[in-house]
Order: sequence, then structure tokens, then C-alpha cells
Amino acid sequence: MSELPVVRNDSGTPTEHTSQDTSYNGDKTQPTEDILNALNALNPKAILEATQNGHEPALAPDDTPQDTSMDPPSEWHALREKLREHPHDPEGWNNLVDIAENSDDLEQVKQTYEALLETYPNTSSAQIAYLNHFLSPGLFQYAEELFKRFLRTSPSVDLWKFYITYVRRVNTSPTSREAVSRAYEFALNRIGQDKDSGEIWYDYVQFLKAGETNTTWEEQQKMDALRKVYHRAVQIPLENVEKLWSELETFENGLNKITAKKFMSDLSPSHMQARTVLRQLQRHLGPLFPPPPSSLSSRPSIHLPPAPTFNAAERALVGAWKTYLKWEENNPLEFEEKDKATLVSRVQLVYRKAVIRMRYYSEIWYMAFVWTNSIGKQEEALNILKAGMEANPTSFLLHFAYAEMQESRKEYAEVNATFDKLIDRLHVQLEELEARVNSATSSFSSDVTGRSVATSVPNSTTPGPTEPGTTSNNSSFATQNADEKPPKSKELQERRSEYGLVWIMYIRYARRAHDLKTFRAVFAKARKDRWTPWEVYEAAALMEYHCNKDGGLGVACRIFEKGLESFGDEIEFVLRYLGFLISVNDDNNARALFERVITAFSPERARPLWERWARYEYQFGDLEAAQKLEKRIAEVYPTDPPIKRFAQRHTYLGTDAIAARDLGFAMAGRQPAAGGNVATSVATLDRRTESFQSMVPASHVLQTQTSKRHSTPDLKRREDSVKPDFGPPSKRQRPLTPPRERDRERSDGPPHRRRFASPAGWEKERDRELGHLKRDRDEDKPSPLPAVLSWFVGQLPNPATFDGPIFRVDDLMTLFRNAVIPSVTRRATPPPPPPPPRGAARPPPDYGPYQGPGGRGGRRY
Repeated sequence: MSELPVVRNDSGTPTEHTSQDTSYNGDKTQPTEDILNALNALNPKAILEATQNGHEPALAPDDTPQDTSMDPPSEWHALREKLREHPHDPEGWNNLVDIAENSDDLEQVKQTYEALLETYPNTSSAQIAYLNHFLSPGLFQYAEELFKRFLRTSPSVDLWKFYITYVRRVNTSPTSREAVSRAYEFALNRIGQDKDSGEIWYDYVQFLKAGETNTTWEEQQKMDALRKVYHRAVQIPLENVEKLWSELETFENGLNKITAKKFMSDLSPSHMQARTVLRQLQRHLGPLFPPPPSSLSSRPSIHLPPAPTFNAAERALVGAWKTYLKWEENNPLEFEEKDKATLVSRVQLVYRKAVIRMRYYSEIWYMAFVWTNSIGKQEEALNILKAGMEANPTSFLLHFAYAEMQESRKEYAEVNATFDKLIDRLHVQLEELEARVNSATSSFSSDVTGRSVATSVPNSTTPGPTEPGTTSNNSSFATQNADEKPPKSKELQERRSEYGLVWIMYIRYARRAHDLKTFRAVFAKARKDRWTPWEVYEAAALMEYHCNKDGGLGVACRIFEKGLESFGDEIEFVLRYLGFLISVNDDNNARALFERVITAFSPERARPLWERWARYEYQFGDLEAAQKLEKRIAEVYPTDPPIKRFAQRHTYLGTDAIAARDLGFAMAGRQPAAGGNVATSVATLDRRTESFQSMVPASHVLQTQTSKRHSTPDLKRREDSVKPDFGPPSKRQRPLTPPRERDRERSDGPPHRRRFASPAGWEKERDRELGHLKRDRDEDKPSPLPAVLSWFVGQLPNPATFDGPIFRVDDLMTLFRNAVIPSVTRRATPPPPPPPPRGAARPPPDYGPYQGPGGRGGRRY
């Protein structure tokens, strides 16, 4: 990078700084040494204070309004207070700017823009509007301070254009042309790879052409400078690259046609590649930068990124950004190794624009971090994570990545602070959500002591065996649990589990980086938190069992017992505890636990416990114990068919020979799909279905039969439209058959057929009409699952017992929809349509630049 010009105006006052490229440091960075050295002529005292304090110079007074009177707050103050509480309100900020702009109060304007840029850093439209207030001669010093702050990390071409306009305004004499030239170089070294920077390239060329020369040597220097700028510009995918190429050709031919042919021939491949990339670039950037909405005021609207809702449009936008970023990483301009610095500068510029535009999407920040770290710039990568965490203070992705990065650097104090800060923020969110839930459902009332008491708890029919708030007699776990259990709602439970995940990551880190003693100290803190879920207890118990080789089993069991005191009414926790005891071959305690908790749950909730204990008894118990257990299960679930339990006792690893062979399930799937008498096949299927119903609970059979009895009017109309009449084909529309006649035909068989001219024609017509009848019978079949599948579903364990990976239904349905299935009739089938754009489902997390499970086309996530 070339040295940044120290731009001086005609009076000799320095107006700009050196063009030394600084690394990207997120939204807020410390002034680097080369920038400070180049700019200290502008305001040495302010720069010195910024360096000593580690902060930016304080350019605006405190925007905290001071109530000096009893007058009601003004409209500006009221809106400002509202934005302090809810800062992510783009419309509110635009209204605040309008009020400040119309007030003609410069201090209020300062406070407004400073507050806005603190919430939305690097918003170029706001920065330019802010600067416009200080372009009067008496206010140039403050404008220069703002330029120093804004230009350090800004990728905005508009802001750099504004800067160059300011530099040319204060440097108008011929003696200051060198300073203006250095300002152009400074700008182009920063944003010259942007496709919208073509205007700056063109203006620079015109500026060089306008320079006056007095000697042949000066003229030669001017031509060399012009050629250098032209050659750089025509290899970049600029909007006006073709115009610059045409001007270069004219320029070279005007000097020497022989050398012009050589120069143009050497540059032609790079220029053609730039033009090709420009077309691709335009397709990529079209949906990423839609035109701004029309402004209701006279000033242009300030684009501020809204808080994400992850709707279909936003998920599609995230996917488009990810596609574009990976495309840029793949070096579409085909830079050689010697030009790797140019590629790095270009991708870095793209990521800076991405994290400004997509400020509240952690996935984009993480991609920027991964790419920056992959090129060896670890400090910059950390600064990106810091800036991303400021923008997304409750992002699990960014905080976990930052904690791991600092752990690898042995910065343990920073890791502790990161986890503590995230836990505090999530705790506040849980308290706010609980207040909303309580206000909406009125599920909690206040007793005379002021303590919240549950009056009705959804999703819980039977209390646990113990009440929370008890203390253990064991000295190792004598800390006090939270006295009060939060209310149960779906969203609150999900947030609570996510909150527990942070505690689990925290105790994992404590055990990895330190020792078991530190891990236990972190777990003790978690136990005191009323929002800690049961998953934290299980994670801590398993960690003790696997990592503590001296008495770990006993400690793990005590942790499970402490968890049982608070989460005895959580069927999932009890199942995990029971499974742990079975896995360590502690059958006595496992049996005691089962007998202790089974009566605490209603039969509906207790089924997973019965199933889990039954599997254990079937595999490792004796026959008498298994039969006794079956008798107990039959008393609790009297509608379960006996054959179901017997068949489950004689299965292993999914192999069920009783169902497959004795009940004919294996043969059911091998029946011929076509041929034979359709009515006979349907009757056989009906008889088989009746035999299968003996294995299905009576309640399910009743539900299935109920669904058979009624058909909707729409279905009856479809039946009328396809009902066979066994007459000669006719193009006239036949009148609808009365419902009673149609039903009688279905039960008694088809009516008498009419005569045909030949038996062959009758057979052909009969086959055609039987095909209609078969389709008609198919529509009469119940919409619920067939009996075979119903039996199969009945054999599956309760969903609560599943502890494996969870797949998104949308992704599976998309996979099935786009799967190419060969045709059994060997017909020539057209190729499947291309998969729809991934706007209907949020793309998967793609931690580019590598290609992983989320790197495939389509699918956050």
C-alpha cells in the first residue's frame, strides 16, 4: 500500500492522513500506529488522548437528557428514551433524525447521529448526513475528526467519494495536486476493487489528464501515471470497465500504435475475465442490495438493518449472501499467487460490507471469522468475533467460537468473562419471558408472603416425588437449590434448555482447561440458578463418571439424586437416570428407582418408563419377572393387545419374526400391484386388515373406523365424477347418480352391463372401467395410516426417549420431493424439475469457506 497523503489546503492546514491499509477490527477498533502517525497533524491532543485511554475521542457531549425542570419531555427526548429501551427500531431512528434535522440544533444533531452510529456502526448514509453539518469553513476540524473515525473500516464507496470531494474542495491550488493524487490512491487502495468504484477511477484519470506539464520529463511522468491507472482499472470488474478499456485503447494508440498493440494484447485476457465476472457479480448483488424505500421526508432515507425474524424472505437473503461470499472466496478473477494480497483485500472488503448489511445474522459474522482466521490473521478474526458479539449479545454461535478461540490461546480469564456475560444476558431474557408468560396465562398467583405459587402448571399431571428447595445430606452437594421452579410453557422450556446448554459448555471448558475441582465449582454455581435445567445435572453426572476414575460412579449417582429432588416430575430426566443405572449394571438401584418413580406419573406419561424397564427385563431378567411385569403393564394399559407385548419380548435389534412371518407382514409387501380380480384383491386386503387390527390398541382401531364412516361432500362429488356406468363410451356428460343408488352399487357390485358389438370390445371396456373402480375404491380407503403402519408405529418407543440427532422435516420433505425415483412401467419420464429456491426454509449453517454438510446447495439451517 502506498503512503496516505497528508492533504493540505491552500493555507497549509493538514486535511488528510496516510494511506496505510489497516486490518479489519470489527465495528470498534483501536487507532493503529501508522494511522495515528499520519493523522496526528490534524489534532495531536485528541489522538494522544485516544491512544492513552484506549477509546475514540469523545466528539459529542453525553446524550443523556438532564431534567432541569418539571416541563414534560420534548418529542425528541421522549423518542430518545424509547430508543434506549428498544434500540433496534429503524423507523424510530429515522424519525429521531428527522426531528433533530428540523430542530436546527447542532448539539441535538450530534447527539442523534452519535447515538445512531453507536447502535448501527459504519452506516454510510448516516455518516454522510452527519458530515454534511460540518462542511462549513469554521467546522472543518470537526469534520476531519469524523473522517478519521469513519474511514478506518468503512467499505462504502459513497463515503469515500464524499471524502475525495472534501479533499478536492479544500485543495484547489495547483501546488496541492500532489495531495489530491495521494488521496485518490488512498481511496482506491481501500475500495478500488468494488464494482461501484468505477466513478472514482474515471475521476482520477480525468484529474491526471488535467495536470499541466512544463517539460518533456513531466509529460512522460504524466503519461506513465495515466497508463498505470488505466492498466489497473481495466482488470477490475467495474461498472464502466468497457468505457475505461475504450479510453485506454485510444490513449495508447495516440502515443504509439506499435506499443499499443502489445499492451492491449497483454491486458486482453484479464480484461475479458473482468467483464465476465462483472456479469456474474451483477447477478449476485441484485437481490443483496434492493433499492431503498422512499423517504417520507425531504432527506434520503437511512437504511438500517432490522432485527431478524427469520421469515422466508430473510432466510433467502441469508442464503444469497452466503452464496455470494463463497463465490468471492473461490477467486472468480483467477488471481495468481503473486497477487494474493489483492484477493485478500477484495474478499476482506466484501465481508466488511456483509457484516454491515447483515449485522444481526451471526452466521455471516462467523463466516467472516472463519475466513479471516484461515488466512492467518488471528487478531483480526478475534476482533470480528468481538464486534459480532456486540451486535448479537445473545448469540450462542459467536460466544462459543470466541470462547474456544481464547481457550486455545490460554486466555482463561477472557473465556470465563465470556461465559458469565452470556449467562447473565440469557438470564435476563428468561426473566422477561417468564413475566410475559405469567401475564398472559395468569398461571401464577401471589400468596400472602409475596412468593409466587403455581396455581396450574401445564403439561404436568402428577407432581414429582420431592419438592424443590431441599438440601442434600451429602457434604459434597450441600448447596441450596433454587427455591422456586419456573412455570412450564413450550417457549420457556426451549429457552431454558438453551440456557442450560451454556452451563454445560462452561463446565466442559472448566474441566478441560483446569481440573475437576474447577468444574465442580462451576456446577455449584449452576445449581444455585433457578433456571438451570435437568440437562446440566445429567451432563455433570456423566462427566464425573467418565473423568473421575476414583469414585466417579458414586459421585455421579449423588448428582442424579440431587437432580431428582428438583426434576422428579420430568419424565426425560428420570429416563436418563434409569438408563444410566442400567448402563453401569446397577440393577438393584435401577429397580428401586423404577418402583419409586413409576407411581408418580400418570399412565400416559409413564409409558416410556414401562417400555424402558420392560426392555431391560426382557433382555436380562428371568421369565418369571418378565411375566409379572407384563401382568402389571396389562393392568395399567388394559387396551393393549397381549400379542403386542409377547411379540416385543421376542424381538432383537428390530427383527420381529412373529410379525413378519406368523402375522404375514413380510408377505403383505410382496402382493402383486396389478392383475387378477380387483374386487377379490380388495376383499383380501380387507380381511388382512381385520386380522391386523388385533395387534392395534382398541382406541386406535376405533379412531380408524370412525374416519372410514364419513366422507366429505367433495369426496362424494369426486366419486360421482369417476363412477363407472359400464356403457359405451360417450362424450356427453352424464347426469350425477343419486347418492343412494351409488352406495348400493358399491355394496352390491356393478349394475348389469350393456351389450357390445364384440366380446373383445366388452373385455377392453371392462378393464378400463375396472381401473376406474379401483381408483374409486382407493379414494374410499381411510386417510389415516394403514393397519400395518399403525402396528409399526405402535411398536416405536416414545418420542421422549429419543436422544439422537434431530432432522428438520422441511429438509427431509425437500429431499423426498427432489428424489429421482425410477418408473416401474419403464416409461420415458421427464427429468425432475430443478429444486425450488431455498426461500421457504432457512439455509443450513454454513461455516464457510470450507464445504461441509451445510455446504451443499440450498437447505441457518
